[in-house]
Amino acid sequence: MAGKNDMSLDPIEEKALWERTRLGDEDSREKIILAYRPMVYWLAKKFRTFYGTYPDLIQEGMVGLISAVDNFEPERSNRFITYAYYKVKGRMANFLSRVESKAPTPVEDEYLERSVNFEEDLDMMEWGVSLGEGIDKLPARERDILVSLVVEGRRAADVAGEHGVGVSHIYRLQRRAVAKLKSLFIGGDATSDA
Repeated sequence: MAGKNDMSLDPIEEKALWERTRLGDEDSREKIILAYRPMVYWLAKKFRTFYGTYPDLIQEGMVGLISAVDNFEPERSNRFITYAYYKVKGRMANFLSRVESKAPTPVEDEYLERSVNFEEDLDMMEWGVSLGEGIDKLPARERDILVSLVVEGRRAADVAGEHGVGVSHIYRLQRRAVAKLKSLFIGGDATSDA
């Protein structure tokens, strides 16, 4: 499996991979998929949506990328990156339309015009997915408070009013949730009381 530093392909190497892929070489197909996988993470980050949908959004993007690899016709002299970009972007937009029942914020098409530092974006995306999974493991009340304050950026006074508690209690719940997340990432259990 390719490592993080194997994300870009030399044009000559890529052409050879496409030739072998068309002959049924699964290893070459996998190398192409892995080389373009960071684009999926990058596009997922560009869609401004709730943290809980990112794992599914990335999965949809990967399905779009695999479909692009399987249906690309190198003999047409089109650039694969352009073809894959629109396939992945379209698949993600359709997914978000189904899940959120509204049109998502569109991504910029700047990817095609400039070079992107995928390694940094990939690290941030993977960290965000891990954080989202950790938040999902918190008890419901702490999860709701943390999402309201940190993810949605709401005011503590508004959240306190909705929950019928004081602002200081909201901050206590937030601190407890953060402590449980720290414990979870170090190897503890987020559902135990701190």
